[in-house]
Amino acid sequence: MKKSLLSAVALTALMAFSGSAWADILVGVAGPITGPNAAFGAQLQKGAEQAAADINAAGGINGEMVKVVVGDDVSDPKQGISVANKFVADGVKFVVGHFNSGVSIPASEVYAENGVFQITPASTNPTFTERGLWNTFRTCGRDDQQGKVAGDYLAANFKDAKVAILHDKTPYGQGLADETKKAANANGVNEVMYEGVNVGDKDFSALIAKMKEAGVSVVYWGGLHTEAGLIMRQLADQGLKASFMSGDGIVSNELASIAGDAVDGTLMTFAPDPRKNPNAKELVEKFRAAGFEPEAYTLYSYAAMQVIAAAAAAAGENDPQKVAEAAKANGPFTTAIGELSFDEKGDITRPDYVMYTWKKGDDGKYSYFENEM
Repeated sequence: MKKSLLSAVALTALMAFSGSAWADILVGVAGPITGPNAAFGAQLQKGAEQAAADINAAGGINGEMVKVVVGDDVSDPKQGISVANKFVADGVKFVVGHFNSGVSIPASEVYAENGVFQITPASTNPTFTERGLWNTFRTCGRDDQQGKVAGDYLAANFKDAKVAILHDKTPYGQGLADETKKAANANGVNEVMYEGVNVGDKDFSALIAKMKEAGVSVVYWGGLHTEAGLIMRQLADQGLKASFMSGDGIVSNELASIAGDAVDGTLMTFAPDPRKNPNAKELVEKFRAAGFEPEAYTLYSYAAMQVIAAAAAAAGENDPQKVAEAAKANGPFTTAIGELSFDEKGDITRPDYVMYTWKKGDDGKYSYFENEM
């Protein structure tokens, strides 16, 4: 009898412990944790993990604790689908990520079919939210918005320049280049070159020779900082003095280490720097105290986790589909990057792009600074 009683007590304790473990909300963070874009993956991971820690310290989401699991997609669509399937198998219900649009778009279909809510801090291609899926959200803007800002700027400041539009053939890079081209063309600026290069290319001498022959004086780049930095450096090395402009794919201080002095004067579209938001001051200091500079998408990732928590609170439950409905029906939600509301597609409702210039700061190091209006 005593043995039976002890077994019952042990079983009850085991069930209680298991119930507590099962009550954790699994949130996947997906991005390029390794590979050439690992700087961006670190931003997504650090932002989401800090948000989860802060949310848990405040009592969790509807009383349940957040547990972060990380998936490394190496910026590869196939690996992204593998990460998505693993998340589903592990019981993940919410995902912060991915980074690349070309990864987020196919992964989102896996998530949609398996009841997983996805919110990306960085994927800007319009297709991500244009397919009528219930689960796709982003805390960043879209390339049709960003491209218009870039195209309008080209028309206002380089009306008579010979413009080359380059891209990396990815959904993000080519998509952004095409939106910029569309806006520039609508304003009467027509490019003299439109070329695609491959991700991972290192030698752009033939492309630069072609630009020299065409008399190019402005280069617009749709792609990431890895190839951008090499193109800038090789433009300088080969004596082609051309203004360089790009989008939010180059928002990493790694760009300066790749391009060197050639980065000076580079123009870039990105959202207003959330680190300058007074409401984010304490959070920014917390990241810096931990030895991590929360640049680019760090606070966008933090905000994505905040949106999940706030929408779940509004829904009064943690079912992903109910949270998705609440995210669209409620708001604005207070986040590290400001007040966010979502439309029926899952896009934020505010315009979110301004122009930056890369130059040396007071510390003598190159970084990006928002242009004065």
